[in-house]
Amino acid sequence: MADAASAGTVLITGTTSGVGLNATRALIERGWTVITANRDPVRAGAAADALGLPRERLHHLRIDLGDLDSVRAGVETLVSSVGLGLDALVINAAVYKPRLKQPERSPQGYELSMATNHLGHFLLIQLLLPELQQSSHPSRRVVILGTVTANSKELGGKIPIPAPADLGDLSGFAAGFKAPIAMANAKAFKPGKAYKDSKLCNMITTQELHRRLHTSTGIVFSSLYPGCVADTPLFRNTPRLFQRIFPWFQKNITGGYVTQALAGERVAQVVADPEFAVSGVHWSWGNRQTKGGKQFSQELSDKASNPETAAKVWEYSLKLVELSPPAA
Repeated sequence: MADAASAGTVLITGTTSGVGLNATRALIERGWTVITANRDPVRAGAAADALGLPRERLHHLRIDLGDLDSVRAGVETLVSSVGLGLDALVINAAVYKPRLKQPERSPQGYELSMATNHLGHFLLIQLLLPELQQSSHPSRRVVILGTVTANSKELGGKIPIPAPADLGDLSGFAAGFKAPIAMANAKAFKPGKAYKDSKLCNMITTQELHRRLHTSTGIVFSSLYPGCVADTPLFRNTPRLFQRIFPWFQKNITGGYVTQALAGERVAQVVADPEFAVSGVHWSWGNRQTKGGKQFSQELSDKASNPETAAKVWEYSLKLVELSPPAA
């Protein structure tokens, strides 16, 4: 573990349960101060209290990542009122609603899983980059949670149910991504694929941040897949039978299961430990967990790493979150 002298301040999204809550605990144990960002700060505080986490090391911020106005207001509160510098940022929160028949919409009119998982986080990163650049901490990092289901270089990313992650020609983004459009490629709405596509955008964002900003800022940009946390609350909107069978299947058949505590510890490692200070890497511990297994750099699919695609996602995302520079 890192010593207290190297501890800093990190903002983590989605900490009321699951991986985010356990990453909060693991980083506090390393001496870090954690700013939590959630729709319900009271619930976030209660979750931290239930683990016995010291309140003086926590600051709870209200941010609804599905609402771009809430993201802006939360960042304004952080910068003007919390009174802390920022050394690292963890992009963790996500919504997954595979049983929807019709898309849900954000206040700005965007399909909700893409709005929350990608666009809200994309805006948050852009707004907090100046704070991160002012840090002198040795672990200035932006860490984004990816998923095996959005990387076709891995078996989990090849599963065609409901369809593999694929942004196509980004015509949905290009057209403004509002009703009746609900997918990045402007094709028919598939809720499970919408989640995969949003996580693909997360990993694309990591790679593009690295390409554009690592050399000039020194910030380390990386993503990770901590293993299959099959009992995380992320799956609360799946059928109950799936919620019972999936953890058993991952524990006993695939061997991919990891506990929420271990996943949180792995996130903390990527944030704080010197051996993870490598930008542009997608960290993984493999699809099958082995005792004492070490992290490695997982190859990403062309869909996640293609510079031309990434540049388009970046530019369209800037427009969708209304950060585009004014026309000349």
